[in-house]
Amino acid sequence: MTVSATVFTATHASPLGPMLLAASDQGLAGLWFEGQKHWPEGATQWPADPAHPLLREAARQLDAYFSGQLLAFDLPLHPQGATPFQESVWHALREIPRGATESYGALARRIGRDAAVRAVGAAVGRNPVSIVVPCHRVLGHGGALTGYAGGLARKSALLRLEGALI
Repeated sequence: MTVSATVFTATHASPLGPMLLAASDQGLAGLWFEGQKHWPEGATQWPADPAHPLLREAARQLDAYFSGQLLAFDLPLHPQGATPFQESVWHALREIPRGATESYGALARRIGRDAAVRAVGAAVGRNPVSIVVPCHRVLGHGGALTGYAGGLARKSALLRLEGALI
């Protein structure tokens, strides 16, 4: 992730492990599980500010999500360095409701890029705002549990929490 604005961070203890939350004054820039793939470059140099209002609100909404009280996140987003294609995929991800899943192929068709299933998969994998932009709701062909930068165990746990897996 290329950073073009000042980004502040806070750590958050989730039931699935520690998370790094990052925000600019424009919105949530990222949310990553500790040790997940595509960890942001330079994150250790971003100043910590656990009192940042957006980071506090993100933590509050995450807690409500994990306790089953939050159906949809209401946070301004400001992922940085994204291509227009990635932004279109991430926008489409936010339209998949809690408790539902969608295949990579269906997602590609929905954004009008039928032949770009692999590119859609790559964009899903590069999503910098885990959970809030629900990339865990995308499954492989035939409902296969595939790919998640935070690990398949976390993906499975998130889908069970949402009632999409038994």
